[in-house]
Amino acid sequence: MTQQAPSLDTSLAAAVAQSAADYARRNPASQAQYERALQVMPGGNTRSVLFYEPFPLAIRRGEDCRLWDADGHEYTDFLAEFTAGLYGHSNPVIRVAVQAALENGINLTGHNLLESELARLVCDRFPSIARLRFTNSGTEANLMAIAVAKAFTRRGKVLVFQGAYHGGVLTFAKGHSPVNVPHDFLIGRYNDIADAQALIQANAGELAAVLVEPMQGAGGCIPATPEFLAALREATQDTGALLIFDEVMTSRLGPQGRQGQLGITPDLTTLGKYIGGGMSFGAFGGRADVMALFDPRHPDALAHAGTFNNNVLTMSAGIAGLSQLYTAEAALALNALGDGMRERLNAVCREQGVALQFTGLGSLMNLQATARPIDHIGDTTDTDPRIKDLFFFHMLEAGLYVARRGFTVLSLPITPSHVDKYVSAFESFVQRHRTLLAPA
Repeated sequence: MTQQAPSLDTSLAAAVAQSAADYARRNPASQAQYERALQVMPGGNTRSVLFYEPFPLAIRRGEDCRLWDADGHEYTDFLAEFTAGLYGHSNPVIRVAVQAALENGINLTGHNLLESELARLVCDRFPSIARLRFTNSGTEANLMAIAVAKAFTRRGKVLVFQGAYHGGVLTFAKGHSPVNVPHDFLIGRYNDIADAQALIQANAGELAAVLVEPMQGAGGCIPATPEFLAALREATQDTGALLIFDEVMTSRLGPQGRQGQLGITPDLTTLGKYIGGGMSFGAFGGRADVMALFDPRHPDALAHAGTFNNNVLTMSAGIAGLSQLYTAEAALALNALGDGMRERLNAVCREQGVALQFTGLGSLMNLQATARPIDHIGDTTDTDPRIKDLFFFHMLEAGLYVARRGFTVLSLPITPSHVDKYVSAFESFVQRHRTLLAPA
């Protein structure tokens, strides 16, 4: 009786299971830490994106672009705190700034000498931002931007896009989420001009804002086409809705963010991540007439609270980062390095004839298990997530730390030699698992 060869599906499942078992054997201390966490936190977790099976790595410390886990393994950090760690771990300039702030008191219970300095740096960097206010996260920044848009327009609806992530309570990977705030959301198709125009026109008298990422980050590093963003700008101007660019991630893509690269001016911009020097941070700002609704000198001003909005640690770290480290020249250099890296990785995919690609812009990219063009999250829904599982375990084995979903981020300490190591590891991944990868 002839024995049948195992199916590709069975072989892929077996390969992932073997990789996970090898990972577990290499990381007993991380497993023990996870089991301790299970006793006090649901799933041993307090931040969902960091969880993966069989258990997540426990990171002990970091330095520059290096990480060490609880078992003593060293990794080159190609995740950089999901873009917040632009400056690397314990950058000396940031550390000095934080220490200087600590010496003068942490909670000063009043306006301080640093907040307007950081605000000036942000306004100077992003010309669309005439006035801004600080928050403690990008989530808060997007919540406040929506609130002021609704108050300014006196309308109630907000257009977002499938695959978008604007924070923990503003997530639209699969449409509406049960943890989302209960705004009246319309969900459009990303990069579909006709669909967006139809939704805007059909709701013209009720639409307060269009909230959009110039590149969807959590959605898989899918860039918006310039034409799509320009169409949103024109349609919102025509109907009186506000255009909000969520540049929490994409502001790092150029000296003036993605909006500066494209020459498209939104009404409001939300920021976060690295602009606070890697500390807890968010900001929202834009047109002076819109932001004037928060001017407390007016009796009917909107309230905006937040005990740590202007905390001196973040303000000091942010000033140091923007003024001394992430200059215009540094932004151009880092993103050029990322563009070159992505081109090399995609060249490997083409040369090896596998259905893989890296999407993204500049210093942000994401592995996708398909060779076809990707314009929106729907173009990735039928891909096999186990390919990314294999990639994740392979890269960890090679000493490279990335996100389980294939997300890869460059930070300032990353050098061309680190990029060479990543490209070499990816080449070995393709060669090792070629029989499990679909042909291009």
